[in-house]
Amino acid sequence: MLFEMFEPVDEKEAGLMNVLQLAYIGDAVWEVFVRNHLIRKGMNVHHMHSECIRRVSAKAQAGFVRDIEDMLDPEEAELIRRGRNAHTHHPVPRNQNPEDYALATGFETLIGFLHLTGKDERIAALAAKILGGEENG
Repeated sequence: MLFEMFEPVDEKEAGLMNVLQLAYIGDAVWEVFVRNHLIRKGMNVHHMHSECIRRVSAKAQAGFVRDIEDMLDPEEAELIRRGRNAHTHHPVPRNQNPEDYALATGFETLIGFLHLTGKDERIAALAAKILGGEENG
């Protein structure tokens, strides 16, 4: 697939990265994952775009963290905590709840770490719970 050209980063090295770097790549990886999910549902482009925006919003991602809490191991929970507590050096967008925005950064941090360390199957497992039931509706 697309990302196979990149060697996974060692977990220790990835753990030392700035959490905002992890969140940066995690945001992109999650959006590509969601777009792949939606395109397979046979929607028109306008509907896919609307649904993608809904699933990559800070509010949605904060909810996803709550949905997967019971699946997280201690290291994953710590990554979310670190991302949630990161200082972004820019104001929260006006239409976003600051708590949701912070928790979404934690979610993106986890996704970025998992992706960079070659654990895309773990992302898929978490996404199955997050997006569960959508395949039939």
